[in-house]
Amino acid sequence: MSTALRRRAAQAVAVAFGVLTLAVGLASVPLDEIARQPGPKGPVNLAFTAAVMVPAAAVGTLLAARRPRNLIGWLLLAIFLLAVAPAGDYAIIDYRMRHGTLPLGPVAVVLLTSWPVWLVLIAIMLWVFPDGLLPAGRWRRPAVILVTAGVLMALAATAAGAASVAGHAVVVDATGNLANKTTGLTAALQGLTAIGVFTSLVAWLAVQMPRYRRASYERRQQLKWLYSGAVTFVVCLFLAVFTPDNRSFWDLAVNDVISPVGFAALPFCVGVAVLKYRLYAIDRIISRVISYAVISAVLAGVFAGLVLLATQVLPFHTPVGVAVATLAAAALFNPLRRRVQRAVDRRFNRSRYNAEAVIAAFTTTLRGTVDLDAVRDDLAAAVQQAVEPVHVSVWLPGTGQAR
Repeated sequence: MSTALRRRAAQAVAVAFGVLTLAVGLASVPLDEIARQPGPKGPVNLAFTAAVMVPAAAVGTLLAARRPRNLIGWLLLAIFLLAVAPAGDYAIIDYRMRHGTLPLGPVAVVLLTSWPVWLVLIAIMLWVFPDGLLPAGRWRRPAVILVTAGVLMALAATAAGAASVAGHAVVVDATGNLANKTTGLTAALQGLTAIGVFTSLVAWLAVQMPRYRRASYERRQQLKWLYSGAVTFVVCLFLAVFTPDNRSFWDLAVNDVISPVGFAALPFCVGVAVLKYRLYAIDRIISRVISYAVISAVLAGVFAGLVLLATQVLPFHTPVGVAVATLAAAALFNPLRRRVQRAVDRRFNRSRYNAEAVIAAFTTTLRGTVDLDAVRDDLAAAVQQAVEPVHVSVWLPGTGQAR
C-alpha cells in the first residue's frame, strides 16, 4: 500500500472515529430525557453537551487526520468516547425500564466500570506529548513495559461489569450506576490502577520541571498550553468527583456548567500545542484570565461591601445603596484593571511587560533629546530590544539617511 493511500485510509478512520465520538456524546441528550434524569433539559442540555463534545471530537479528529502517526489525536478520541458515553442513562433505560431487552445493554454495563481505562489513557497522553512517541534509547523498553502493564491492569479492573453481565446479576440504581459492590480482586485492581495513575502523574510533573527549564522557546510554549488545559481539566474533574450528588444549585453548576468547560479546555489546549498554531498567545491568555478573575473578585467584594454599608449601617434605601455601589465599582474598574494587569504581566506575560518598560524608558529619554541621529539610534535600539525583529530600518524624512 502506497504512502498516500495509507494516509487517506488513516484520515477516513479518523473522521469515522470522530463522528462516532461526537454521536455517542450527543446521544446523552435524548437518553437523559428518556431516563428521566434531573438536570438541564432540551436546548440547554444540548448546548452544554455540545460545548464539550464538539471541541473534543473536532480537535481529536483533526490531530488524528493530520498527524496519523501521532498517538495524541487517537488517545483524545478514545478518552472522550469512554468518559462521556451515556452508559448510565442507557443502563437505566435497559435494566430498569425494559428489563434487559435492549441490544447494547451489556456494553453499557461494561462501560460503567471503564473509568480505569480512560485514566490510564490520560496518563499515556501526557507522557507521549507532544510528538506521540515513547522515549527513545535505554528508557524505551521500560516505557513499553509500563504502558502495557497499565493498559492490561486497567482492562482487568473493568471486570466487575463484565462479571455482572456474565452472571446475569446486573442491578442498576436510579442514578445509573451498578448497585453491585465491587469486591475482591477487581476492587484491588481498581485501587492499584488509581494509585498507579496518580504516581505516574506525579513522576511526570517531577520530570517536566527540569525539562521545562532546559527547553527551547517553542517547547516551553507547548508545555504552557498543556499545563493550562491539564490544570483546568483536573480542577473541574475533582470538583465533579467530590461534589455531593444532591441535585443542589452547586451540584448542577459544577456538573452542568463548570465540568463541560474543563473537559473542553483540555483537547483545545492540546490541539493548539501539537499543531503549533499561535503558541505565543498563551502568555497573554493566562495573564488576561488571571487579571480579570482578580478584578471580578475584588469588584464583587467592593460592591457587596458598599451595599451592606449603605443599607445596613447608613440610613439609605436599598435602591439608592445599590446605585451608589454600582457607580463606585464602575469608577474603580479602570484604575484597578491597570494596576492588576501590570502586576500580573510581570509574572505571566513578561515579554509584554518588558516591551512596555523599554518603550517607557525610550519615551523618557526622548523628552530631553534634540539630536535626530541620537533619536534614530535610540528608537532602533528600543525596537530591537522590545520585539527583537530580524532587522530594523529607520528613515528620517528629508535627509535620506537610514539605519
